[in-house]
Amino acid sequence: MNKKTHFGYQEVDELDKKKFVGDVFTSVAKNYDVMNDAMSFGMHRLWKKILVELASIGEEDFILDIASGTGDISKLISKEYPNTNIFMSDINYEMLDEGRNRAIDESFSRNCHFCQLSGEELPFKDNTFDVITVGFGLRNFTNKERGLKEMKRCLKKNGKLLVLEFSKPINPVFSKIYDWYSFNILPKLGSLLANDSDSYQYLAESIRMHPDQDKLKNMMLTSGLSNCKFFNLLNGIVAIHIGYND
Repeated sequence: MNKKTHFGYQEVDELDKKKFVGDVFTSVAKNYDVMNDAMSFGMHRLWKKILVELASIGEEDFILDIASGTGDISKLISKEYPNTNIFMSDINYEMLDEGRNRAIDESFSRNCHFCQLSGEELPFKDNTFDVITVGFGLRNFTNKERGLKEMKRCLKKNGKLLVLEFSKPINPVFSKIYDWYSFNILPKLGSLLANDSDSYQYLAESIRMHPDQDKLKNMMLTSGLSNCKFFNLLNGIVAIHIGYND
């Protein structure tokens, strides 16, 4: 019997989720940056800068950026730490292609390598990376636990994992406003700017199905990471989780 998981609010077979998520990101790839700016009023750029600051990157670190999409996080690291080796990766070819083209066009490809891969089956040896980042990608994993264990396996001793992801607002009034915005405005923005309301309906639903701050912290601890903690941004709409491979 096939295991079940969620694609937004729908219950689907685990084997089907990868395809459904792939279709979403193939659909939104060309308009991804425009939609990110519109949905977050540009704040996603600040959140990613905070993630890079918290990463405390060394000058010659090996870094894996999972679900790198169009390369915002990789670009920040490349510009600030030009002697690092950055592996930009995404499971979706269209998203990775957008990121690669952007890296070439905006001159941050020199220290970047491009890999199409699943974060749940990393094709790297144990103890390969000093830092692994995942920006707004973990909620799309079919099996988050498997992905976290793979990331832990690929970290060097004292390496760190940073996960930037939508989370659960702390204030209940703010949470209601956020829900209204997510389900009434986001799909309309998707229709207007990307001619695709369904994909942005899924994105709103996938945020609600993602583990909250404490649950994700416990999942990271269960995967074998230590000293796990999180930082809430914008009242908990977004959180950055950090875990270490001791």
